[in-house]
Order: sequence, then structure tokens, then C-alpha cells
Amino acid sequence: MTQNPNYYNLHNVSHQHLSDHLSELVENTLQELVNSKCMLIEDEMDVSALNLRMIAAYYNISYVTVEVYTLLLKEQMKLKGLLEVVASSAEFRSIPIRCHKDTILHCIYNCVPIKLDCADFEAPHFKTFLLLQAHFSHIQLPPDLAADQVLVLEKVLNLLSACVDVMSLNTWLNALGAMDLLQMCVQAMWETDSPLKQILHFEPEIVKHCKDAGIESVYDVMEMEDDKHSKLLQMDGHQMCDVATFINSYPTLDMSFKLDKGEYTAGAPITMQVNLACNGDEEDPDDQTVVTPFYPTKKIANWWLVVGEPSTKQLLSIKHVTITKNLLVKLEFTLPKGTHTLKLYVICNAYIGTDHDLSLDPIDVAEGKDSNSNDESGDEMDE
Repeated sequence: MTQNPNYYNLHNVSHQHLSDHLSELVENTLQELVNSKCMLIEDEMDVSALNLRMIAAYYNISYVTVEVYTLLLKEQMKLKGLLEVVASSAEFRSIPIRCHKDTILHCIYNCVPIKLDCADFEAPHFKTFLLLQAHFSHIQLPPDLAADQVLVLEKVLNLLSACVDVMSLNTWLNALGAMDLLQMCVQAMWETDSPLKQILHFEPEIVKHCKDAGIESVYDVMEMEDDKHSKLLQMDGHQMCDVATFINSYPTLDMSFKLDKGEYTAGAPITMQVNLACNGDEEDPDDQTVVTPFYPTKKIANWWLVVGEPSTKQLLSIKHVTITKNLLVKLEFTLPKGTHTLKLYVICNAYIGTDHDLSLDPIDVAEGKDSNSNDESGDEMDE
């Protein structure tokens, strides 16, 4: 700072000026964090991080991005809205906008299914929006745009995970939509595509042949006999080896759950125990590396466990776990008085077609003790 004061907008490099400048910098930064609901300052001295700041720190993203998510994410948001919000992240402001590339971007825009009301081909967020769709659609890109797409994909998973956490803070069950979008980014496919498209060398023609033969999921391919493999797929030895590598890594999840027995009352915690067993790569069961030929960096398979109530679209409990062999997870949540029909969702953050959603028996929740005591106190006061 003393060597280049003009860069820091300093008019003097005395000790007092430096001290005043740094104090002002700290105060302004803290105030920005307070305004974005990331930080709390009490008694002008005690500083504590709020949930949004913890999310930003955990995923190593800007607090500005988390603030944008808080403002723009909505409970009923669909795929298009999620794509727009993620593309508007501060992390994508550095995506380069090159001269004379608007023609190519126009061509890409004409090929992707999701359009915007206002397309700005000079904006980094719009370019990000296009590159993600090009990734899902397997559109071939020139080298410079392919390099930009890699930059986007390297950042987008942490950003989508942050979206899941922000939506979970609001108890929105629609956080499941952000999880689906994350799977799409890892496997480079649309949510409406066949799960078979994840497998390398499964071109549209092969996927169609499989569908005609009643093979619609990766698990169906697993159960095929070797002779049927060769006859239906008609691949060479190298291609079949790639297929086997993916099949061996594709997780098979066995699970069971139970609620702690007892009488359930409004506001009192209810505990669910979930037993999970994952059958992955037989040669190295501890290796959770995802086989994904279209994602540029190494990815480890993790899982979200979510308890939600579809009728109210409320998310009641969520945990993010890694399953190597066997795992026992405890989920805790509360419910208001009444009868509730819940679901347990187990969502993979990498593979498509591995998710589970299990319905629970209806839960009857009685009125809580606090409510009864409050009513009695009110009656006594009325007397």
C-alpha cells in the first residue's frame, strides 16, 4: 500500500492514514455482509456468521452469489428459473465475451430448448445459460467455447449445492429440482432423456433398440445376459469394456427406515433412522469416483436424504452423506398437529436413475403439551 497508494485511493501513506483506511475497509466489508444477511454484529463488537455466510464459506463462493440466490430463488421455481438463477452467479462474471462470436452463440441458441424473453449475447450470464444447455444437448463447440464451458462446469456443482442449501433453509421441497439439475450437469443430459444416455457409446440408435427390447434403465442392462449384450449393443471389445466400467460403478442402494415409536405431539422432535447399503464397484467398493465421460473433473458420488411432505411442499429434514458400504443416518424433524403423509427421498448427486422416494404410513400428531398449558393459562386469566 505504501508503494502504490494511488491504486488503493490513498492520499497519504502516514501511519494514521493507513490505519484509518484499513478500519474503514473492515467496517464497510462487515456492513456489506450484514446487509446481505450473512453476518450479525451485536454490541458493535461481537461478530457471528449466519447460515448464508456458512453456506458461502463451505462451498467457497461469493457472499454476493448467496445473496442473489436468497432474492431470486422461489418455492415453485422450475428448471428454466433454476438455470437462470445459477447462470447469474457472480462466479460467472469472468466468463470471457469475445468479439465476433455472437453468430456462433446465435446458432447455439437456436438449437437449445429453453429460451429467454430477452437474449443478451454480450452478457456473461446469458453465455453461461447457453453453455449449460449445450452441455445437456451434447452440442459440439469450437475450442474456445469448449474451454469456456469447462470453466462453467468446474464451478456449477458447488453453486447448485449452495442452491439446495438455501432452498432447504426456507423448507422448500423444491430443493429436489436443484438436485436434479446437478445430476444433469454431471451426466450431460436432460432430465427427460433416457437414463441409458449416461453410458458411454449409447447413442440414440442404441438407446432406441434397448427401449424396443424392454431395456429402459441401467439396472435392466446390468441384468442382461452376456449373449444378449453382444446381440443388442453390437459394440467392439473396447466399447464393451467402457460399458462394463460404467455398469460396475453404477450404485445399487439397499435401504430401510423406521420411525422411533411413541406418541407424536406437535413441536416435539420425531426421529427417523435410515439404514443404507451401497453396492458399487466390486473391485474397489470404497472408490466412490463417478464414471462420467462428459464432466471435466473428478467427481465423488454423495447422497441427499430428504424428508418432505408433498401435499404442503415442505422440506422437513435433510442430510448430505457419503455411502461407502453401510451407513446409519438419523433424521430429526417436527410436525404440527394433524395427520401427515410424508416421503423419504434418497437422491444421488451424480447418477441419474438411482434415486428413491419411499412413502411413509400416515403419521397422527397430537396437540403439544405447551399448547395445552397455554390454553389452561388463558382460561385461568379469563376467570
